[in-house]
Amino acid sequence: MTQLTTQMFAPRLVVIEVTGARPDRPEYHAKVQVLNGRVVADGVSAGWNVTRIAAADTTPDELLWDTRHADAIVIVGGEDITPSFYGAETGYEGETAHFSAADEGQIAVVRRALASGTPLLGICRGLQIINVALGGSLVQHIDEGIHKNEGVPIDEVLSTHAVTLTETSGLALGLGDTEILVQSAHHQSVGRLGTGLVAAAVAPDGLIEALEHRTAPITGVQWHPEAPAAPHDQLPRLLASLRGHVESSVPDRLLVAA
Repeated sequence: MTQLTTQMFAPRLVVIEVTGARPDRPEYHAKVQVLNGRVVADGVSAGWNVTRIAAADTTPDELLWDTRHADAIVIVGGEDITPSFYGAETGYEGETAHFSAADEGQIAVVRRALASGTPLLGICRGLQIINVALGGSLVQHIDEGIHKNEGVPIDEVLSTHAVTLTETSGLALGLGDTEILVQSAHHQSVGRLGTGLVAAAVAPDGLIEALEHRTAPITGVQWHPEAPAAPHDQLPRLLASLRGHVESSVPDRLLVAA
């Protein structure tokens, strides 16, 4: 079987980022590109046919159209979600730029994934998009403590800390342990849980670090498994869990091992 044929029948993974350009923040953009590029590269290595889309560079309707045939979706990190989407106001401490069209499009993708049973993984901001899409709220600014290194160059902003996974969670099964180390860099956190979501992991300070849906294959992690200093097997294991959901719901003839 040729490589082209294999790609044609490989499961389709769509990686959705916020924007493809940040000319006003080149150092931050470069860091984000390293992280997002790792998700794409690991997806390809794991046998996915990967498409990468910047949500701010299209319309919400176009994003829904372009992702309609996805077998699985990953929503990656980036800027804060526009507060109006979770009933809050602007002007909070640590506020970043907002991309409301990207927020709207990603929220719509999550809601469709829930309705269609499409496996979906949210990373950092992606977890927050999941929570907001399903009616949850965010704590707009936290005392970063262990969650982010402050006053350092962008390449040093990720903080390493422990996370405890719920023993019965799909995350614990997929990652093979209930006590893990993660890399994170967030100043917001889950407030009110969205409908159907449960906490799947907590940090030592009690903040929710992962979410799962009770019945749908939707998972969010607040940390960055794609970070260069993260445990090397975290992202591959999470992508393998997505693949497992796909293979359990799609005829075997449509899946060809890489």
